[in-house]
Amino acid sequence: MSTGQLPRILRKQDTPGSPLFVELFFDLVYIFFFTRLSQSLQHQVSLRDTAQTAVLLLAGWWVWVLTAWLTDLFDAQLPLIRGLVIVVMVGTLVMAAVIPKAFGEQGLLFVLAYFGIHVARDAVLIPGTRVNRDIQARSVRVFFWLLVTAVPWLLGAFLHGPVRLLLWAVAVLTDFLSAMFGWPTPRLGRTDLKSSIFLGGHLSERHRQIVIVAFGELVLTAGFGLGDHRIDVEEGFVFLLAFGSAVLLFQLYYQQIRRLIPPASAGYANQVATGTFTSYWHLVMVAGVVGVSVTDRILAADPHASTPVSSALIAAGGPAVFLIGSCLFDRVVTGRVPWTRWVPVLVLLALVPALLTMPLILVAVTTYGVLLLTLITEALASRRRGTVEPRSGS
Repeated sequence: MSTGQLPRILRKQDTPGSPLFVELFFDLVYIFFFTRLSQSLQHQVSLRDTAQTAVLLLAGWWVWVLTAWLTDLFDAQLPLIRGLVIVVMVGTLVMAAVIPKAFGEQGLLFVLAYFGIHVARDAVLIPGTRVNRDIQARSVRVFFWLLVTAVPWLLGAFLHGPVRLLLWAVAVLTDFLSAMFGWPTPRLGRTDLKSSIFLGGHLSERHRQIVIVAFGELVLTAGFGLGDHRIDVEEGFVFLLAFGSAVLLFQLYYQQIRRLIPPASAGYANQVATGTFTSYWHLVMVAGVVGVSVTDRILAADPHASTPVSSALIAAGGPAVFLIGSCLFDRVVTGRVPWTRWVPVLVLLALVPALLTMPLILVAVTTYGVLLLTLITEALASRRRGTVEPRSGS
């Protein structure tokens, strides 16, 4: 428990747990961010390109997570905090805009935008919490690790090729790992993320919203795919496949959330209140959505093209990664992993050799068909056995 006067910018105890308009407005920039990620991977799906996209996704996700924590801990109704969220939004927009050339000529701009966001946040929070050393120490610890990761981020910006990828991967993984361990800092210790400093209900809603935003990017992909070509029966079918992928993923996520939250919503909120693990597993799900978006884009460009290994892997990998994220989320909340989620992952991976022999349009039908069967199987299993209640104490 922190001692001393509470900072004026701290979120009030009686503030409603629902997200504010400024938080919803901030999330809009991530539609563009996810779109840029899928666009950058669409034209060349190689192992290196996939790794680069993953690093950029991690960086963007880390900005979103810290902003969600910011508005969870501090009063976003204050002009100072609301203005800070807008500044973060501008920086995120710049990061998204340069994604296609982040591993090329605009790498330094990406890093400067990324660090500008973090410096702006800490420049507000550190002096704004000076009346309470314990609360101020949280922001100081985050800033300390920002300085630590500045070295590989900046070095990578001035280097090229695999070296930049390696340095940036080290930097962003350090960001995540330091948070997982509470940003251990000399003379300041670490932040206990399990000490109920977060509002579980608020953070759970924020994570649901960012996943919905990712689904929104799939809807945009379907719409642009239809509008960019002459509309005929084939293009209409491709459009339905792309839009159907968004509907299937939405239904799978909605079904899971509906199953996990009631009747033990308090236990669910306690799990979310730890902040880190829930965020990581939602990140995995969002990564899967981005993979599905890449498949939809490739499909819209040429439905009858042959399927190289890279396209087969992304076509099966997108849905599989989404299901893996949902399995991990289930594991955190209930302590169990439903077979209806992990068996389809194995099926998708086993299908990869067969996908290599199919045209892209049939590849999409097959992989999205697995998602449809997953949804049907889960609905039947739930009806037969009833919903599984989350355990209440872990």
